[in-house]
Amino acid sequence: MQTEINRMGKTIKIGLVDDKAVNRSSVSEKIKQFEDLDFCFIATNGSDCLEQLKGLPHEKLPQVIFMDLEMPEMDGVQTISIARVLYPQIFFIVLTVFDDDDKIFEAIKVGAHGYMLKDESAIGLHNAITNVVENGGAPMSPAIARKALSLLSNAALQNTSPQTATDVISELLTQREKEILQHTITGYDAKRIASILDLSVLTIRKHIANIYQKLHVSSKAQVISLAHKNNWM
Repeated sequence: MQTEINRMGKTIKIGLVDDKAVNRSSVSEKIKQFEDLDFCFIATNGSDCLEQLKGLPHEKLPQVIFMDLEMPEMDGVQTISIARVLYPQIFFIVLTVFDDDDKIFEAIKVGAHGYMLKDESAIGLHNAITNVVENGGAPMSPAIARKALSLLSNAALQNTSPQTATDVISELLTQREKEILQHTITGYDAKRIASILDLSVLTIRKHIANIYQKLHVSSKAQVISLAHKNNWM
């Protein structure tokens, strides 16, 4: 499809995270219609997404990632919560068949830049991409936008707060891992934590390695940044 090249005059790198092959095929075919979009990244779930991103050099990172919500191993909300801290330059647009109230709130609270339904047209997806990249917009399918406004209005009237990213840590880590993460954030090393919890240093290091693996980070600085950014502790 011949389209107007985006105003920046550059090709925009696009990624997709979805566990279903039929959805990946449908979205990729829509994206590949446009000359100003480079479809360069595919992952089958959130864990796969974070592992692939960790191995990419900065210049090869996608600028926009379409993210499914309901996936095994790590869902879209958890993935965005972590990835937004580690890769703040990437725009994440939720792409789902669901317009579930809770999911809309969760995705918005953890930092999704837009929320589109999977039956959105190719032009609709292209417009969403250029909207976030060029204007920092927050594209939504019309049905989602109407529901989001209604939900926000109801929440304001009821003075209630939607679920936030603070729940992510509870879903990903065990109670012991959360204890060790808390001590790590405080600044304690493995030897000090082992003394406090009456465990061996080797056991503490194994727990720390598990925390790094579950959060898809590779350094103490990254895990502390994640915890503080999301107010996990």
